[in-house]
Amino acid sequence: MTTQPSEILDDSAPETASPERLPLDAWHRSRGGRMVEFASYEMPIQYEGIMAEHAWTRTHAGLFDVSHMGQLAFSGDDVDAALETVLPGDILGLKTFCQKYSLLLDENGGILDDLMVSRRPDDFYMVVNGAMKFEDIGWLREHLPDNITMNHMEDHALLALQGPEAGAALAELIPETADLYFMQCNAFTFGGHDLWISRSGYTGEDGFEISVPAEGVEALADALCALPQVKPIGLGARDSLRLEAGLPLYGHDIDTKVSPIAADLGFAISKRRREQGGFIGHGRIAKELTDGVPSRRVGLSIDGRLPAREGSLIFVGDAQVGMVTSGGFAPTVGAPIAMGWVATPHCAIGTALEIEVRGKRLAAKVAPMPFVPHNYRRLKPGA
Repeated sequence: MTTQPSEILDDSAPETASPERLPLDAWHRSRGGRMVEFASYEMPIQYEGIMAEHAWTRTHAGLFDVSHMGQLAFSGDDVDAALETVLPGDILGLKTFCQKYSLLLDENGGILDDLMVSRRPDDFYMVVNGAMKFEDIGWLREHLPDNITMNHMEDHALLALQGPEAGAALAELIPETADLYFMQCNAFTFGGHDLWISRSGYTGEDGFEISVPAEGVEALADALCALPQVKPIGLGARDSLRLEAGLPLYGHDIDTKVSPIAADLGFAISKRRREQGGFIGHGRIAKELTDGVPSRRVGLSIDGRLPAREGSLIFVGDAQVGMVTSGGFAPTVGAPIAMGWVATPHCAIGTALEIEVRGKRLAAKVAPMPFVPHNYRRLKPGA
């Protein structure tokens, strides 16, 4: 049985006449990867089927090629203070070998992109969304001081190893990675190549993101997939996994029209930054923290088996109160789920709603996220 990814084929990046190929393009094709265009690259949507790949990642370990993402390195005097002018998080307080989720905001507080940023011993490392990386690079060059050097690491690939057996699998090849906890990172070597590895990912499972020079990525992918716990996984399962984990997809669930507060991403703005400001978009953030927001990003559980896709309208009686931004059948849940924007008076958990799909009204209700509990390896239990 197969299922369709919720929205991942509907990429917001501009179409190009000739999509680029990943460093592992031939590797994917040789393993039966069905290639599609996404974020101006040809990427594998699936190998043996989205449902099977989803289940494998939830129970074992899946290897995702996310080399389309933008990898950036920043250096220079007071680089952390400079980054705080464009990011709302506590970058000054970020410890070496740690990373955090953050955002790029426009002058009106709208979300330009979401990203991960890490402090390394000599610089900061950032991963941005593939569909937005060139816009992000332009924005950062415009708004960072001239003394800050930004390196676009185009000669590097990026792999994500995700699932409950990911830690044991990677430790067979690189034993020192067993010492990493969630949102920690460090430098390692494999096959004569320098790697930067973080314990993080986009599925809600334990796992790692591995930055590797492009010339070394095939050997690493071969070694990982030679382990019995690991199989290659495509974009389709990546999307259904992140939806179950309640994680937003840029260009669909979040964009420049919405703020971090309404998007339920306020955790990315530290208390100090909320109070002191000093970052682009702070005015709107401060106002919304005081006055509230008209609508919010929420989870939605749906009765029956018919999924609601992006663009489906949400109602209370005859009044439209929102719209679905991501949706699909959730294999782990065994039912359709969705994410969407709903007017704040109707956002309480358990609120009854209706979603219009194919001319029919489906019963739904506001549900807590994540739909499937996160399985991160945290330093402190329950943290």
